[in-house]
Amino acid sequence: MKLSNKVAFITGGTSGIGLETAKLFQAEGANVVLVGSNAERLAEAGKALNGNALLIQADIRKVADIERAVEKTRAQFGHIDVVFANAGATTVAPLASVTEDYINDNLALNFTGTFFTIQKTAPLMSRGGSVIVTTSFLNTIGYPGLSILAATKAATRSLVRTLGAELAPLGIRVNAISPGAIATPFYSKIGLPDNVLSQVAANITDKVALKRFGNPEELAKTALFLASDDSSYTTGTEMVVDGGLTQF
Repeated sequence: MKLSNKVAFITGGTSGIGLETAKLFQAEGANVVLVGSNAERLAEAGKALNGNALLIQADIRKVADIERAVEKTRAQFGHIDVVFANAGATTVAPLASVTEDYINDNLALNFTGTFFTIQKTAPLMSRGGSVIVTTSFLNTIGYPGLSILAATKAATRSLVRTLGAELAPLGIRVNAISPGAIATPFYSKIGLPDNVLSQVAANITDKVALKRFGNPEELAKTALFLASDDSSYTTGTEMVVDGGLTQF
């Protein structure tokens, strides 16, 4: 029970990596706080967590919503031990299609939402606490149509370094997980037709050294390592879990 009696605050936890991580954290003894923007998906995720998680509907693009979620967590548990800032999404947009609203929405969801999640939860964390941020393999490779997502994820990678340094004197570690191609609902939401999506998946798989998409459970195990005392001397780093996609 690597997280026995610890409180884990998870954003973007209603599907994919976030939900699998919530399940694993709970199995390892954590009290899970699940934050999601969609009430129906949040309720379904709650069922998957045996009805034992604190479910909070909130849109991390709104600072007031983050503050409300943190306050509900404080009222219920009094503190937070682990923050998994996992929420993020986008749609494909070639250079000519990118608008100011598109950039602002991506920034709010993928960067400022992450920043304020950390800012608002940090005061409830104590020495030994762990913050985990989800970045992306897009940090290091160029992929057409995803320029803004890649830029926001690169920015969050930078946050891990700077906030890791800032929170280190308090004994709070900050690290990132960089997923490669993972079999989650993320890809079905980026706005590509099924036939194009299938071709993109095939092209990506061909570039992965292990020749397959990863599973959310594999990312959850990495998150568990970073959340637990197993990684007590690890901070400011990014753990790449991509089957070799960016290594060769």
